[in-house]
Amino acid sequence: MPISGKKVDPTVVEKDVATVRSTISGREVELPAMWNRMFEPRVLTETSAEGFEKLNALPGAESLEWCYGCGKCVPVCPVDLVGEYGPRKLHRKVQTGTDLLADPGTWLCTTCANCLRVCPKEVDMIQIMPAVREAAIQEGNVPAELQTVFESTFRYGNALGANPRRRAAWTRDSGIHVRVLADDPHPVDVLFYVEDYWSYHPRGQQAAKAFVRIMHSLGVDFAILGAEEKTIGDSQRLAGERGLFDSLVEQVSATLERYEFNRIVTPDPHAYNALIKEYPKRGHTYDVLHYTQLLAPLIPKMHWSGTIEAKVTFHDPCYLGRHNGEYDAPRKLLQAIPGLELVEMGRCKETAYCCGGGGGGMWLDSFTRDYTSERLSERRVREAVEYGADILAVCCPYEVSRFEDAAKSTGNEDLLVRDIAELIDAAMGHGE
Repeated sequence: MPISGKKVDPTVVEKDVATVRSTISGREVELPAMWNRMFEPRVLTETSAEGFEKLNALPGAESLEWCYGCGKCVPVCPVDLVGEYGPRKLHRKVQTGTDLLADPGTWLCTTCANCLRVCPKEVDMIQIMPAVREAAIQEGNVPAELQTVFESTFRYGNALGANPRRRAAWTRDSGIHVRVLADDPHPVDVLFYVEDYWSYHPRGQQAAKAFVRIMHSLGVDFAILGAEEKTIGDSQRLAGERGLFDSLVEQVSATLERYEFNRIVTPDPHAYNALIKEYPKRGHTYDVLHYTQLLAPLIPKMHWSGTIEAKVTFHDPCYLGRHNGEYDAPRKLLQAIPGLELVEMGRCKETAYCCGGGGGGMWLDSFTRDYTSERLSERRVREAVEYGADILAVCCPYEVSRFEDAAKSTGNEDLLVRDIAELIDAAMGHGE
């Protein structure tokens, strides 16, 4: 009670053991003194600022220290849903002495940006993780499979380590003539930047063929670079190889300067992201569209010769949707296809789940297997099945192969995975 206007702390009477009787059951329970002390405030004392000082010295990594532990990031983190992760948990690791540059958690983030969407302090993992990974690489801490990708990209200009001279090989059985600028260098409206997985991966090539058939039927004036094309390199940058990315920017921009074109169109949201955000920072600005943004305004010109009688759900690519705000163009295309019923998953648009391929994750499945209960792509496939979908539609080159593998590994082989370009091509009656 207040004495002479001053508050007096209560006298603490602590017994070694107290007996408490339940008013409901009548049962008596003995509580030791330690039980009382569980309610005392705990102060974290065995910490230092050393870990954050190390991160603050890395340009881009400073905001991790801003975290105040609200935990909003953890339930929306796709990796945490299949493991133990989240920016708050990384912050806690650093706070308690973990060297993030040597920690496996450095490589688990897919830079999907869902945490940034909800963070009140704007802790930006899209800046933090590339900076930390770059420093880790300089210290020699990099997963072997990722190192292989870096070396392949440096040597061949693509992540798959494929022969550059075979970049345009997929065009031979596309059913139409695809112009290569090196062979026919006069000005063109649309430069189709194919990127690695549509150029080399068998499933990606099917989508690439579908897309050029669609453009041809719509009268789009387009051409490709063929053997001169190199990857835009955004995933390599996010995985920590900024030096490699800067080198690619110089090579890619030098190639583009040799030709006249109005627009660049790419199927890869990661390439799209780099061309509109990273390349301008280095003095190279272009008019860039994702392929769905090119096709959506041309829907009135599309002539349908068939229907697709199926229930289709759509997976938003993180780097097209959450990173760059494009949600409508893919949906307009799907809704235009005769017979198709579009069903949205609960996690869609701004809250969409991640396929696991971003931020270098495309090449780290064997690494992440030791830290997650299942792949993110498997979780997403299960979700599509739960919503009764016959087809999981995608518009990112990483996703067809990822989701088809996940459909097999989860026992959901009946779920078809198709790129939107493949669905449009089929409904227009082109075929191979």
